Amino acid sequence: MTRIFIDGAAGTTGLEILARLEPRAEFSLIRLSDAERKDEGARRDALRAADVAILCLPDDAAREAVALIGDADTRVIDASSAHRVADGWTYGFPELVGRDAVARARRVSNPGCYPTGFLALVAPLVRAGLLPADYPLTVNAVSGYSGGGKALIERFEAARESGDGAIAWRGYGFTLDHKHLPEMQVHAGLAFPPVFAPAVVAGYRGMVVEVPLNMAALDADGAALREALGRQYEGSQVVRLQEGDGMAEMLLHQGGAANDALDLFVFESNAGKAVRLVARLDNLGKGASGAAVQSLNLMTGLDETAGLALPD
Repeated sequence: MTRIFIDGAAGTTGLEILARLEPRAEFSLIRLSDAERKDEGARRDALRAADVAILCLPDDAAREAVALIGDADTRVIDASSAHRVADGWTYGFPELVGRDAVARARRVSNPGCYPTGFLALVAPLVRAGLLPADYPLTVNAVSGYSGGGKALIERFEAARESGDGAIAWRGYGFTLDHKHLPEMQVHAGLAFPPVFAPAVVAGYRGMVVEVPLNMAALDADGAALREALGRQYEGSQVVRLQEGDGMAEMLLHQGGAANDALDLFVFESNAGKAVRLVARLDNLGKGASGAAVQSLNLMTGLDETAGLALPD
């Protein structure tokens, strides 16, 4: 039985991972009391005793946890952004980096939620030569407010309960230096980062990431883009290329259930002059906790989709 320690199990991502792992007999969960979680010695012992440690911590705390592990045999999945472009870490997106690479890895960095949608759409097209590495990409995206962590969750829910000036939409990232940009650029193989326009809406979970393309600047059409994405994700039960023909709208529901799938769409104008690449996912599923569990399954030799919520 594989011993798992979730460092930061009381946070949003940690709780979601815990919910996916608790019913599973393959894993033995190392648990600490509230007092022990604040004790460095107790945390060090738990981290070093685990076969796999899953870090659901702020960036600096995640780096400290890795230092506490030291030379122990513990393998690590880091859900923070601390190691997503760091040397010696495997990016935990098996559909892009290879399932074998994740299965063998000692250190796995969990992708960010927005980059998951962006990279799923863009990386295969750059690799196929259909999208130049220096193309001036933009990314428009909205997420459920759970993606903003405890403080933002409290702000949205307090405003909603008060009924006074409840937040409907929150745009941010206007300094244009969002922390997700390095992993978007590096793992897509881009010459420079995209222009990223993120926002948060008044639903708890769910995410839509869109990359619009002016096809007059590309030597390809929507059919070629769709074919390349289809080849990349052929046979995947997690990343699914969907038919968008005739779709009039796309919705995120405030009370949506947990979903560990990632659905991709290619919408093309009738004249073929414009394409909207769209990814729809759960920011707490494939965008965070579901991705960590998928990597954990691979690292422990289990079925990749075990314990995941994958609706039809």
